[in-house]
Amino acid sequence: MFRERKHLQELPSSSGNLPKWTQLQETKKTHKVPFEDNCENECTPQDLIQSWSPPQKRPRICKGKENEDVPFVLARRPRKKRESEAVISWDSLPDELLLRIFHGLPLVDLLKVSRVCKRWHRLAFDESLWHSVDLTRKALLAPALSQVLTAGVVALRCPRTCIGKPSLKNIRSLRVQHMDLSSCTVSVAVLEDIIGRCFRLQDLSLEGLVLSDQVLICLAQNPELLRLNMSGCSGFSAHSLGEMLHHCTRLDELNMSWCEFTSDHVKAAVNNIPESVTQLNLSGYRQNLHIADVEVLVARCPHIANLDLSDNVLLTSDSFQHFCKLPALHQLALSRCYQIHPAALVDFENLPSLKMLEVFGILQDTNLPILTKGLPHIKINSCYFTTIARPTVGSKKNRDIWGISCRLAYRAPFTA
Repeated sequence: MFRERKHLQELPSSSGNLPKWTQLQETKKTHKVPFEDNCENECTPQDLIQSWSPPQKRPRICKGKENEDVPFVLARRPRKKRESEAVISWDSLPDELLLRIFHGLPLVDLLKVSRVCKRWHRLAFDESLWHSVDLTRKALLAPALSQVLTAGVVALRCPRTCIGKPSLKNIRSLRVQHMDLSSCTVSVAVLEDIIGRCFRLQDLSLEGLVLSDQVLICLAQNPELLRLNMSGCSGFSAHSLGEMLHHCTRLDELNMSWCEFTSDHVKAAVNNIPESVTQLNLSGYRQNLHIADVEVLVARCPHIANLDLSDNVLLTSDSFQHFCKLPALHQLALSRCYQIHPAALVDFENLPSLKMLEVFGILQDTNLPILTKGLPHIKINSCYFTTIARPTVGSKKNRDIWGISCRLAYRAPFTA
């Protein structure tokens, strides 16, 4: 009923039925061990698998001429495993961290890193890094000024510099709010182009510059203007001056001393100065400022605390009655108002709010102790220069602009 089980060796070989050309190919494979030689024990399949697997590579044994007696083995050194801790690269740092690093760089180094790659160039000119810049004594200011204004500077200090023709074609509105252009060499056309793109100005100094009616019209587009220094300016009409003052309703400090004013300019100024002004400098108008102008001025600006009317020779002691109408008057300058008699200065004892009085040129040094004794609550001739609307006060090393410290500063090379 059951067939007799035959041994594996008794089974007929299947190779007998194969064609002759296949048998010839099998005989050429000399590196393989014949199947029949490994089939003596059917319970050892691992030996059979190993015999049919490809031969393993063995170490290469070499004998050199210098050491023929002692063979040596060439072996590949195993690769070092990578460290578990990944190395931090600059590319892996986030933008916030790079900006914090760039924030500590000076101006020269910040410009250098901006040329490393596109990403660093974008970050190097981020608005947060260019908040305040000092370009004092920069020789070729036109390219630098274009770059700084394009970067979105907020506080710009560049007095006593030569401004060429900066390129601002692609900029409609500048972010600058505090700007010092005092005593710069600049054309009227360039000044009109720069001021015409400013709509957020809060502090501005144009001391010693030649302006135009268009410049004052552009200034009228800055309703947030708080401090304006126009000392020594010229080139504009009385009408444009009145229009500018009429629109700048938030002015707090105004310096219009020693401008090329006629009597019409003076009347346009006192009739349009905003009520918000607390510090005013109208010195240097000699024959053009009258007591009637002082009366109008006091009526329009009752909150004045610091008033400088020096070098107005038409003022007399009759103007003192108008000063008494200023309850907040803290400092008054009447230097070189020669028609004021020294003995009349004692009348200021009726002004308890007054703490500082400048009367250089009126009072001789020998009479100063007598006046000091008569006005014990007032400091007399303690301030030589006015600080009204001035951007920088103190020594030349001071780089602040209206109390704002400039973070980026151009360092001029040392010249003997």
